[in-house]
Amino acid sequence: MFELVLRAPAAVVEPLSDLLMDELEALSVSVEDADADTEAERALFGEPGMPAPAPGWDRSTLKALFDSEAAAEQAAALALANFGEQGAHVQALHRVEEQDWVRLTQSQFAPVEITPEFWVVPSWHEVPPGARQVMRLDPGLAFGTGTHPTTRMCLRWLARQHTQASPADLSRVLDYGCGSGILAIGAALVGADSIDAVDIDPAAVQSSVENARRNGVPESRLRAGLPSQAQGTYGVVLANILATPLKLLAPLLAAHVAPGGWLVMAGILARQADEVSAAYAPWLQVQVADEEEGWVLMCAQRPADSARTSQP
Repeated sequence: MFELVLRAPAAVVEPLSDLLMDELEALSVSVEDADADTEAERALFGEPGMPAPAPGWDRSTLKALFDSEAAAEQAAALALANFGEQGAHVQALHRVEEQDWVRLTQSQFAPVEITPEFWVVPSWHEVPPGARQVMRLDPGLAFGTGTHPTTRMCLRWLARQHTQASPADLSRVLDYGCGSGILAIGAALVGADSIDAVDIDPAAVQSSVENARRNGVPESRLRAGLPSQAQGTYGVVLANILATPLKLLAPLLAAHVAPGGWLVMAGILARQADEVSAAYAPWLQVQVADEEEGWVLMCAQRPADSARTSQP
């Protein structure tokens, strides 16, 4: 394979990418900040839940792969002919050594320790010594592989319930915004009897079904579906999404927490904790229970003597 490296201003990046992919049939096209690792480097994406500060970098580096040198040379000529006057230019054209891309990709995903006994392990890895509870989960289309702090904190909360003096009631669990199903499966592994895993994304629902099957969790214990599937109250309600939707969902999620039950939320930056707590104040006393890499886990337990009529 041969890689063509181009540099282009922001206004040219999208049409140049379209030319490379659609008309010149590049095998792949990637776009990077041309000023990366310099003082001029600028973040393209904002914080979770916030809009991007700009549609693109001032200067971008485009890397296009072609299956032959002739195709890469033709692409370079056409790129300059169409966009040279607008600031695009060729930086390099070179051969790329063949690699085992599957093995290379897999090497980026190592087993994730939740507790010394509970691990999330990709299917191609050996189970670490000492692991007693193991979830097999590979990267896929839906969010949730255990590598993000928000996911780890939720799983850690679940895994530690058996050591608590008054463990949470896991007879009925709701995973709201299930993604890959990782939290729902984690609940099953630590003893949950019945789990509803719901998401607005049908791909996430399907991913949850498939991942549950791979981990030996039968459909009789874990049911995945759209949010309308969530009915009644639960001993544990898990919601690993983002602060803004968590605030909007406050009446709904609080209503699903049974008397004596727990609400466990993540996807919240530390600076957003107060506003999330305020959103739930009419129903539950939400507090920070864990923190990792600037993210917090927020939990609340509904009083055991709380009447159903007090819920929204």
